[in-house]
Amino acid sequence: MSQPSLPSRRLFLGSAVLGLSAAATFAPFAAARAETAPSASALTGLGPLRQVDAGLLDVGYADLGPADGRVVILLHGWPYDIHSFADVAQRLAAAGCRVIVPHLRGHGSTRFLSASTMRNGQQAAVALDIIALMDALQIRKAVFGAFDWGARTADIIAAMFPERCEGLVSVSGYLINNREAIKAPLPPSAEYAWWYQFYFATEHGRAGYEKYRRDFAKLIWKTASPQWSFSDAEFERSAASFDNPDHVDVVIHNYRWRQSLAEGEARYDELERRLAAGPAIAVPTIVMEGDANGAPHFTGDAAFRKKFTGPYEYRLVKGGIGHNLPQEAPREFAQAVIDVARLQG
Repeated sequence: MSQPSLPSRRLFLGSAVLGLSAAATFAPFAAARAETAPSASALTGLGPLRQVDAGLLDVGYADLGPADGRVVILLHGWPYDIHSFADVAQRLAAAGCRVIVPHLRGHGSTRFLSASTMRNGQQAAVALDIIALMDALQIRKAVFGAFDWGARTADIIAAMFPERCEGLVSVSGYLINNREAIKAPLPPSAEYAWWYQFYFATEHGRAGYEKYRRDFAKLIWKTASPQWSFSDAEFERSAASFDNPDHVDVVIHNYRWRQSLAEGEARYDELERRLAAGPAIAVPTIVMEGDANGAPHFTGDAAFRKKFTGPYEYRLVKGGIGHNLPQEAPREFAQAVIDVARLQG
């Protein structure tokens, strides 16, 4: 069911600290490779996926629209995949945008390049994956549209690498984590909404997710979007992405890291330190929320509004729209992406 206004563990309202600019030079260009195996994405309008080596990953991604169009990067959440943006991507491509929709680490056809790389799900690692993807594709700047894990990732890029972000559409607002803040206990009703974090903290929970990941994902879809009547075919289209061999490791680490039950990697320590301070986001932003979002979230934007210091709009999408807002309300989401690129103070 839809949650009341709760002090969400996704949100930490700290002092604003900006810094950590992106590298001035790009990594050598890596030619994208067309996927050779048949892809379910070809049935959705995303087309056959491409693959490119970027940073630590061989990233699977969709690439739609004219090559010279304004670049839009769409980032999915958990437990979802690129198909959350199938309709949105087509709409944006038809409007003249070049649309990049990557599978995050642990999802779909994205793979680690080395067996020795830690299957790390911490927020800084996921964000730098996208910077590496932009470098590999020689994309200097893009408009970002995202929800859930993807919104956190896009928020981080907008805050810490604003020269790479032309505009931001973020479902549920400011989602950058601070692990120290998360340690503070919440009222029971708020803790209850995060039940799966506590489940994942146990080895029993890890084994359960490994065995029942499809059942688990479907339960989250139903509770996070209680009025969304998705079909079995729509669910299975995305659920195939959870068969990724690194999926369970990345997901479990993500939630254990948030609760300080697992450590990250030293390479991300400085970025995490800056993120913990709650950096402001100055790029043009549209925050969206569904009126039937069953995932933990704030009602309205008062709790995080001051984190957005540039041109800003808040849009509540009505009609029983849940957590997977891009898939449930693709017209509204695509319009927000188009609008944010023109948003002026």
